[in-house]
Amino acid sequence: MTNEVTVPLLPCASIDDIVAFYRVLGFSTTYKQRKPNPYVALQREDLHLHFFELAGFDPENSYGSCLVLTSDIAELHRAFAAGMRAAYGKVLVSGMPRMTRPRARKNADGLGGFSIIDPGGNWIRVVQDAATPPTPAPTPAGRLAKALANAIVLADSKGDVRQAVRILDSALARPQADDDPATHVEVLVYRAELAMVLRDEETATEMLARVKRITLNAEETRRAAPAFETAADLAASLP
Repeated sequence: MTNEVTVPLLPCASIDDIVAFYRVLGFSTTYKQRKPNPYVALQREDLHLHFFELAGFDPENSYGSCLVLTSDIAELHRAFAAGMRAAYGKVLVSGMPRMTRPRARKNADGLGGFSIIDPGGNWIRVVQDAATPPTPAPTPAGRLAKALANAIVLADSKGDVRQAVRILDSALARPQADDDPATHVEVLVYRAELAMVLRDEETATEMLARVKRITLNAEETRRAAPAFETAADLAASLP
């Protein structure tokens, strides 16, 4: 047999909330029912996601997850980000729903990936299709880069935000003269992002303020550009 298709079936508290959110990301509804059980089928090109509603379901305690394989992580992230900015005026980087930024992951041979955490608490994990792998990112060098790589695995892959925070805080507490400024910006912005996930707006504000105090040359500014974009989205989420 060939051409089989597997479609994930994920839980949620409200299929209406799910439809509203995924519409922002460019999905259309291909099927929806209220009885006998609330159920909805969504599609965006070749990407299919189905959801069922459970009374009393708590998205904060969801274990729902699936993988999305794509040949172009960056392009899909840009499309989702554009939808969010059009609907919300910013990319949702905190709370639920939210979307992480593509980052190289050492537990995926240095290939990039990002996740969408939807209103049902489901983790839609977008990863590189092994059939069309890009050149993996170089192995992180330096104390801050290694701490960042470890934190990304814990928070973005495993969802262990608090342990990732401990790793970043330990690295930031021991500044060294040879720390790469662009990586320092990445660490501070990621720490601010994790603070927002934990609803710690005070720490997020502090980290973003520290970013502004780092001096960068032109090449370092170029490398830190994605982090600055995330910082702007985070700042827009702060009161």
